Amino acid sequence: MAIKGSTATKTAKSLFLTFTVLLSLSFFIFFFFFTSPVTEPISSLPQTSFLSSQNSIKVYVANLPRSLNYGLLQQYWDSNHPDSRIPSDPDHQISTTHFSKSTKYPPYPENPLIKQYSAEYWIMGDLETPQGIRTSSFAKRVFDVNEADVVFVPFFATLSAEMELGSGSGAFKKKAGNGDYLRQKKVLDFVRNTDAWKLSGGRDHVFVLTDPVAMWHFREEIAPAVLLVVDFGGWYRLDTKSSGGTSSDTIRHTQVSLLKDVIVPYTHLLPRLQLSENQKRQTLLYFKGAKHRHRGGLVREKLWDLLVNEPGVIMEEGFPNATGREQSIKGMRSSEFCLHPAGDTPTSCRLFDAIQSLCIPVIVSDNVELPFEGMVDYSTFSVFVAVSDALRPNWLVSHLRSISEKLKNEFRQTMAKVQPVFVYDNGHPDGIGPIPPDGAVNHIWRKVHQKLPAIKEAIVREKRKPANTSIPLRCHCT
Repeated sequence: MAIKGSTATKTAKSLFLTFTVLLSLSFFIFFFFFTSPVTEPISSLPQTSFLSSQNSIKVYVANLPRSLNYGLLQQYWDSNHPDSRIPSDPDHQISTTHFSKSTKYPPYPENPLIKQYSAEYWIMGDLETPQGIRTSSFAKRVFDVNEADVVFVPFFATLSAEMELGSGSGAFKKKAGNGDYLRQKKVLDFVRNTDAWKLSGGRDHVFVLTDPVAMWHFREEIAPAVLLVVDFGGWYRLDTKSSGGTSSDTIRHTQVSLLKDVIVPYTHLLPRLQLSENQKRQTLLYFKGAKHRHRGGLVREKLWDLLVNEPGVIMEEGFPNATGREQSIKGMRSSEFCLHPAGDTPTSCRLFDAIQSLCIPVIVSDNVELPFEGMVDYSTFSVFVAVSDALRPNWLVSHLRSISEKLKNEFRQTMAKVQPVFVYDNGHPDGIGPIPPDGAVNHIWRKVHQKLPAIKEAIVREKRKPANTSIPLRCHCT
């Protein structure tokens, strides 16, 4: 019996030990899998150098002559010729003594016709900022092209085009006597002779073409590149050869595509209104702009005639320049909704002025491209209306009046959150300095970063193409 008791005691001890081990193991597994910090969102984790390098885009800046960017700006300020298209040019009322000839980074024009396209200035300013203070930039500048994901072409293409247009020479679409054409040709000759362009066919080169007519003479040549544009409107043309030239159908150029290009915001011209500053709005719908436009702007004329005499609707001719700016601020801040019909192009800076003014955008378009879609959901703060509905008598006003106060307040709260996304200005007059981490420049580079796999695939596919073969360009616009 003593032997049996001893055996029972040993068995009990063995079972207890096994139970203890299993219990300890269970606790270990529970704490490892259910309390480990890896379950937290990546954004809340400390950024290691590995994560930082993975969440950035490496940008090499092509070594263009200064005369094609900041030197061109200096040439603009040195000019004594005001812009022929506007009655009062704010830039040529300012004494050029404000800007020293030795200024390395002159300011961008305040002329609203040019300022609305100033993305090129702020993107370049970020890349020119000393690396030690570029802590908030998604783009990492590299100085060896072999390390780069993309090559940035630092040509102020919009400024170049607008200087020619503003001169009133009438030579914009010609080659002779056209300074913009000569600058475009100089840029193209430079980049096409680089090893980087020859290796990729230009597919990893980035051009800022916010003005719809920027690089007008060489669009086909730069078609493979990544183009930063405000929309695709300036890249469409009427099919004048069909139907005796009366067809309203458009042919889409093969140069632009959402697969490779990035839609970027216009620069807003009106100041930001904080949600805490918002006051009761007395007007239902507001629009300020030109009534008569071309192409898609024909819808605007019809809308104008339908709405101009509607109670609670204000339709004003003009542009938010030096004289109309205060009117625009007052109109947008005192209206529930701001109308955005197409003009010469599907979008305009008016949309981004409305967002900064917390005026709910009413976007009348059947086909519009908007910046940062996939990152920004415009349906959470905008009203989208089909052209056919907008042109029905009394329909639009009735539809807007039916939107509840609760939904309008939700729209404005969301708009207040996304306002910074569309801001380029970094608060430094010369554009050199740290940029807002959640601003437009970083969002643009994040969008370019998303295109990298497609860019690399296109380069590889081009390399394996047999010699003397020709593959027609195809448009993939959506």
